[in-house]
Amino acid sequence: MTSLLPGAAAAQRVPVEEQSVAVVADPVNLTELRREAEKAAKDLEEATKALEQRRAQIRDSEKELSAKLRQLQEAERAFARIRQPLSDLVGLLYQQPIGGDVTGFLSGESDADTLRAMTGVTQLVAERQRILDDTSRLQQERERLAAEAQELRAANLLSEAQMAAEIETLRARSQKIVKSLTQALVKLGVKIDKKGQPAGGCDPTRTSSLTEFPNGLIPQAYLCPLQQKGNELRGDAALAFISLNEAYKRRFGKPMCVTDSYRSLAEQQSVYYRRPGFAAVPGRSNHGLGLAVDLCGGVERFRSPEFNWVEANGKKYGWIHPKWAYVSPFEPWHWEYDPKLGSLL
Repeated sequence: MTSLLPGAAAAQRVPVEEQSVAVVADPVNLTELRREAEKAAKDLEEATKALEQRRAQIRDSEKELSAKLRQLQEAERAFARIRQPLSDLVGLLYQQPIGGDVTGFLSGESDADTLRAMTGVTQLVAERQRILDDTSRLQQERERLAAEAQELRAANLLSEAQMAAEIETLRARSQKIVKSLTQALVKLGVKIDKKGQPAGGCDPTRTSSLTEFPNGLIPQAYLCPLQQKGNELRGDAALAFISLNEAYKRRFGKPMCVTDSYRSLAEQQSVYYRRPGFAAVPGRSNHGLGLAVDLCGGVERFRSPEFNWVEANGKKYGWIHPKWAYVSPFEPWHWEYDPKLGSLL
């Protein structure tokens, strides 16, 4: 499956089995654009998850630091409670000296009471100094941890800003690819809204969201229009079908004929009652998932040249004729998109 990238000027080489009356170069490679869009979306998702994990780590580290600072503050208050009575006692001793003065002590005539008093004062002063030293060390440790906390917060803010910028870049890249995809679809004749805005349903990155919606209840915004007026599919299936349609046009000189594509739940019920035995139970049809088309223009005739060509070439674009449609019920017109097969292309 080869085609031109957007803006390429060289003519496309068309495989022999796809040559026909008119050979027209496919103006874009929708498969490549789809891959780029899906990769951009995956990169954006991974970067967003990394940012959330980083934020969680930041919260955990800040909680740990806050807990340490609280412990240090409590220890400081405990030291203050111990230090205060000692400070008061030492101050009182200095205000009321024991033994009148230290003259007797210096002259060697001091008695035992004076010596005991002096020893007690010395011990009190030493104890007071020890507590002051411990408090000083405690304060230094507190200041160190506070500085570490500040540095960590600054680093966290910088890291988060860098990751946020990366996410914004990835988001812009994803939007640019989807815009290019929309422009490519316009060139191929796919109609978009009146404002010319990117067709939301043609964005393959939104495909994963479709699992949220029941069969037949996919919102209009999630469906991508086909070149065949009035028909639409989910994004990845639509892009693959449009590429298949371009190859079909090169082979037969005309677009594929589509009688049915996505069916709402109400439409499934209508078809089920109008064509009993030829339609799935409402709510169980692949049409309700935006993954199936019913074709005409010759493809609906088993073993016609058109049928054989789509059977031989459809898999190159992710489209298959399911096994059950060969036998029970026999529906040569029914074709389905296989997302697993399409993701490998």
